[in-house]
Amino acid sequence: MTSTKAALVLGVGPERGLGAALARRFAAEGLHVFIAGRSLSKLTAVAAGINESGYSATPVVADATVEADIVNLFKTIGQSQCELEIAAYNVDSNIPAPLLETDAALFTLLWQQNALGAFLFGKETIKHLLPLQRGTLIFNGATASLRAKPPFTAFAAAKAGVRALAQGMAREFGPQGIHVIHAVIDGVIDGDRARAQFPQFVSAKGQDGLLQPDAIADTYWQLHKQHPSAWTHEIDLRPFKEIF
Repeated sequence: MTSTKAALVLGVGPERGLGAALARRFAAEGLHVFIAGRSLSKLTAVAAGINESGYSATPVVADATVEADIVNLFKTIGQSQCELEIAAYNVDSNIPAPLLETDAALFTLLWQQNALGAFLFGKETIKHLLPLQRGTLIFNGATASLRAKPPFTAFAAAKAGVRALAQGMAREFGPQGIHVIHAVIDGVIDGDRARAQFPQFVSAKGQDGLLQPDAIADTYWQLHKQHPSAWTHEIDLRPFKEIF
């Protein structure tokens, strides 16, 4: 009997967001999608939309920084007897603060939500993909992954850690058939989060100045379908109007 192919997205929030867009894109390709995050109500809404469209999704509440939650998430996938094909780490936490106003608690929190969570998620993903000798693991990066700029120094330190993790995993597990990708999101994603947190900035950028979640999702699927003789490890995505 052929196992059901599955995708996993950790960091799914509002229906208008990158996590939800990734889940819908993967589901549209016929994969059963496991969506995970900390808000059951948001997960339920996204899963309902996918299921109502004729595809299938399972919501799982999980905190990326809690190892037991991540282990349980992958245990749920294993018990479903689905065959994991692609996994995306979409967790992102950014709290601006000048360095002298950044205490150890804030620095640790940003590291946990970005770098530690990526490590826990990546490790469990590899455990599931190695027996298959194939599969795709994608980590979301940011402009700060490549350069630190105040007041986001602590965030940049965490995101640089995610990038280093992705590089190490790509070198270790690429030869075993696992495609590890680090995607630098160089710009603001047009979603509920940005519109709620900094509406004036979003308005100033205009629609053409924001990254569209569905467009990012299309790119991630293209990366997943790449032939192994020509894999991309790192890619940067930005609106055509964005200065870089």
